[in-house]
Amino acid sequence: MSTDVEQTLATGYGFDGPGITFGAGMQGESPLPGAQVRVPLAMMNRHGLVAGATGTGKTKTLQVLAEQLSDAGVPVFISDIKGDISGLAAPAQLGDKLTGRASAIGFNDYTAKSFPVEFLTLDRKGKGVRLRASVSSFGPILMSKVLDLNDTQQSVLSLGFKYADDKQLPILNLEDLRALLNHLNSDDGKSEMAEYGGVATATVGVIIRKIVELEQQEADAFFGSPEFDVDDFLRVTDDGRGVVNVLELADMQDRPALFSTFMMWLLASLYESLPEVGDPEKPKLVFFFDEAHLLFRDANKTFMQQIELVARLIRSKGVGVFFVTHSPSDVPSEVLGQLGNRVQHALRAFTPDDLKVVRATADTFPRTELYDVEAELTMLGTGEALVTALDL
Repeated sequence: MSTDVEQTLATGYGFDGPGITFGAGMQGESPLPGAQVRVPLAMMNRHGLVAGATGTGKTKTLQVLAEQLSDAGVPVFISDIKGDISGLAAPAQLGDKLTGRASAIGFNDYTAKSFPVEFLTLDRKGKGVRLRASVSSFGPILMSKVLDLNDTQQSVLSLGFKYADDKQLPILNLEDLRALLNHLNSDDGKSEMAEYGGVATATVGVIIRKIVELEQQEADAFFGSPEFDVDDFLRVTDDGRGVVNVLELADMQDRPALFSTFMMWLLASLYESLPEVGDPEKPKLVFFFDEAHLLFRDANKTFMQQIELVARLIRSKGVGVFFVTHSPSDVPSEVLGQLGNRVQHALRAFTPDDLKVVRATADTFPRTELYDVEAELTMLGTGEALVTALDL
């Protein structure tokens, strides 16, 4: 029976050319080293999902994928909220457990090595290169997400951006934005805003208070100039390996709206600046969005539409986006349907709602006689996952 399973998996995932190895198939508790689960390198820009409960191995999956992409000459961008991706910069300490596991899944020549890593940060506390972006480049939609504005407040902020654009006034930082809104609330500003339909004084006051609150969280360290160049994320070393850009976010867990919106802004900036490449032999960049549920939490309709648009169109720019989260239900169906590669680690089922998620997740996998997908989802061990990818 194991021979049949091994042969079926080997045939299904067999192809010629460069690829990314996700692992090896399993039959019961036994790995099948002859059934390597591989995805063509060119398919890594078809986006993906890495999901699973806490402690099931999502971070190790990210590391394995990032290492292979780097070796293939593909730059990588990873948001590191928990601070455990930094190990890529140093070779692992080989032990019997690690070498034994590598051998069991067919990696008999596994050697530990370091990878070219660039550490980045959004605030003054991080140890990496500090990234900065102007408020103007964020635009009203993304700034509304950062400030947690409702639809009415967002419309007022949009008028402010329109006014600044018409008057050719740059909004570099939060101080500039606050000064702009204070002007719009003044007598002179109100008369100038009459041609835009006017703005409510109370609404402007609420937005200003939200900006002050954001400044108190030291978000002003991120907004400003000079802006970084997104091309810096596309670097390859002299020996042909892609640079792994690790954005350290361990100090920003209390500001999820800022870093999740920054990630969205980065994707939008990449989309606007990169040329169309169609389906390249390998991606120009693969982007791993850890704790992706923070991006979609409390997102209004306009913000969601922007996410869906960028996810749909950025593939043709040679950029692959992998959302990393606890459950597939964290990702809206409109976005989930665009993710061609899926790595599903174990799910926990303690409540009736949990069981519904397990069943819904199982229904999204291709039908197979080899595994009972619904049963496996709650029985997978640490480091084990169900994997599916698009056909060539």
